[in-house]
Amino acid sequence: MSVKKIKPVPSDLEIAQAAEVQPILEIAESIGIAKDDIILYGPYKGKVKLDAIKHAPAGKKAKYIDVTAITPTPLGEGKSTTTVGLTEGLGYLGKKAACAIRQPSMGPTFGIKGGAAGGGYSQVVPMEDFNLHLTGDLHAITAAHNLTAAAIDARIYHESRWSDSFLEKQGLTRLNIDPDNVSWRRVVDINDRSLRNIIIGMGEKADGVLRETGFDITVASEIMAILALASDLKDMRERIGRMIVAYNKKGEPITAEDIGTAGAMTVLMKDAIMPNLMQTLEGQPAFVHAGPFANIAHGNSSIIADKVASGYVDYLVTESGFGADIGMEKFFNIKCRNSGMIPDAVVLVATVRALKMHGGGPKVTPGRDLDPVYKEENLELVEKGCDNLMAHIKNARRFGIPVVVAINTFPTDTPAEQEIVRKKAVEAGAFDAVIANHWADGGEGAADLAEAVIKACEEPSNFKYLYDLEKSIKDKIEVLAKEMYGADGVEYSAEANRKIKQFTDLGYGDLPICMAKTHLSLSHDPVLKGAPKGFTFPITDIRLSAGAGFLYPLAGDVRTMPGLGTKPAYMSIDIDPDTGKVTGLF
Repeated sequence: MSVKKIKPVPSDLEIAQAAEVQPILEIAESIGIAKDDIILYGPYKGKVKLDAIKHAPAGKKAKYIDVTAITPTPLGEGKSTTTVGLTEGLGYLGKKAACAIRQPSMGPTFGIKGGAAGGGYSQVVPMEDFNLHLTGDLHAITAAHNLTAAAIDARIYHESRWSDSFLEKQGLTRLNIDPDNVSWRRVVDINDRSLRNIIIGMGEKADGVLRETGFDITVASEIMAILALASDLKDMRERIGRMIVAYNKKGEPITAEDIGTAGAMTVLMKDAIMPNLMQTLEGQPAFVHAGPFANIAHGNSSIIADKVASGYVDYLVTESGFGADIGMEKFFNIKCRNSGMIPDAVVLVATVRALKMHGGGPKVTPGRDLDPVYKEENLELVEKGCDNLMAHIKNARRFGIPVVVAINTFPTDTPAEQEIVRKKAVEAGAFDAVIANHWADGGEGAADLAEAVIKACEEPSNFKYLYDLEKSIKDKIEVLAKEMYGADGVEYSAEANRKIKQFTDLGYGDLPICMAKTHLSLSHDPVLKGAPKGFTFPITDIRLSAGAGFLYPLAGDVRTMPGLGTKPAYMSIDIDPDTGKVTGLF
């Protein structure tokens, strides 16, 4: 697909709506996926049947690249844009390439971040479909999750009314759910701080048992994590059944299987397990599947999408959420452990803007104009901020994989600023550091980056996990806190200590760790920029995702339900009633 580049670069939505999108069957055919393995959702998007994994050419295995980033500003540093741009750049060089990325939550889309389809001339299209509903996967997760939430409260209510003999006649065993120890909250895919803590069961006796609970955002659901980590339908069914949703009055776990919803939830998820197929502006396949946040979940797209794509292309580019301390670390320690797929290279996205912030620049706030320091040359701030870049390179190198730094350009960057970033990156051990202008020039603007990645993929690697699963829960937490985040030590609340003992006694001590922490700092504190040292890492709580297969400690003040800002993005979104075109989406 040829895309005419216009200067100055129009808005993302204008570019996407002007694109000549190819029929999705042609995109599938371009890499050898049979049309019988595609379920169409209109002409420009479809789902890929899981049988496509078996139908891939024998012995085919793509080079596997993970795109991550330095610690971002609240505006983001163009990681999705770079993921798409690198895929286009590989295509520009004549390579058969695809990207595998997450589906965005409508919380950020309507909140402050906007869409996640990339930007400029490095986007996935149709962009409106990508950001709004797509094929309904997030709605399926919401429905499946809330089915179990309703079932838990229904079971508590009915057990409070009926005798053991009556329950036995219904084929039920009394579960004795402790209303004060229900771990399964409800979810919705909209930012809504008012739902973080709620009381249910108010009203008549028939309205249920009074108890405190709350809502999380849909992408924080364990079902979302399972969707991304499952290997097939059978595996997903087993994982859903293992989810612990509550505890009885003896403190024993109650699973979704015990509640009786595991089968029904899997039925609701039977279509969602198939990856979605879309395309970049330059015609490369884009596999869009799953969407867990990296600050409160594992933050990576699905194993199934990766396995489908890697059987049909030469280069597969995937993306981990937020910085390398969160999404990339979880990619290696959780996703790779489940998939058995080992990347050949890491691409670390950096921007001059973010490095100025880490060097001591003024606060960056969404919805407000940037301080002039971010629009003028300031070599001192950039050099100081490179401490953050160098810490992330060091962290990525801990896993034994070559690192290529992508300097994502902005019009306000100067050559001298970019040269400092390039020099510092190479000094810190990066295989290469390359200026990339894919936002303005698409694949051509990412050609140098693609060349560097191709070379890095041929480098010898010595992949290793950061910790052994046999280590204790505290030992694994402390490896992350000290080696990845730079902490001097870890402090545990009484509740965290109680949970660690409980989960160890229940036999879950050998699970990997999925740290829930801020994405705005290497530490637990979003105010601490650069590469902070000399701090104690606080664990306030720890939770169990038995179905997904990890423990997630909470560090500091981490929210599983975001709130809306003063002027959210939805205020700009509308539709032209004459043409039916969406407006204001970015």
